Amino acid sequence: MGLGAYVAVSAALFALGVVAIVARRNILYVLFGIEMILNAANINFVAFNRFNGDGLDGRMFAIFVIILAAAEAAVALAIVLNVYHLFNSTKPGEVDLLRE
Repeated sequence: MGLGAYVAVSAALFALGVVAIVARRNILYVLFGIEMILNAANINFVAFNRFNGDGLDGRMFAIFVIILAAAEAAVALAIVLNVYHLFNSTKPGEVDLLRE
């Protein structure tokens, strides 16, 4: 399997992530879309490192992105729980008022 196959899978995953973010029927879908985009970047990092480099640079970037995604997911889920507690909705369009 060549580099093109990995890039195609990464592009499909990126496109699905963008569609999930643009559709934004639910805040959780937006978070899932962001995670899919980050995973598409990870696939590119590792694939290009495998086919074009000898070092560990691509894999280290991928591990850093995974750690960053885990922290982002924890903070975002805490925000989603707080928004649901305040507004009783997880739809982004309904959460447009700031609390006084």
